[in-house]
Amino acid sequence: MIDGLIERNRDALILIARILLTALFVISGFGKLTDYTGTVNYLTYVGAPMPSVAAAVAIAMELLVGLALLVGFRVRTLALVLLLFVAGAAIIGHPFWTMEAAERALNQTQFLKNLSIMGGLLLLAITGAGRYALTRS
Repeated sequence: MIDGLIERNRDALILIARILLTALFVISGFGKLTDYTGTVNYLTYVGAPMPSVAAAVAIAMELLVGLALLVGFRVRTLALVLLLFVAGAAIIGHPFWTMEAAERALNQTQFLKNLSIMGGLLLLAITGAGRYALTRS
């Protein structure tokens, strides 16, 4: 029963998945864009290399790649690119293994959230964009 329901609505469900998965990136990327100085300051705090460049890369990845995935442009390729970005962001931005107490718990949760997002991006790379997309791949 559930298999038939999913298969009948596969393309719509993939679109919903793209919307849900990219909401975080688009909103976060827009926030970074509108508070570029704060983004650079945070990246400096966590020890990111070249914080100004890293901020620009983060904005491009989150906002532009997020929007591309949302509308279904080159989904398989961009999902894998974003997966690599999220892996780097998890390691650089949430190094919970270097922290203690509440800060460790908070960053461990954020790190695990990034792992979950990576799983969603991998599934998106496998399934592709579905019918409701600018491109099929």
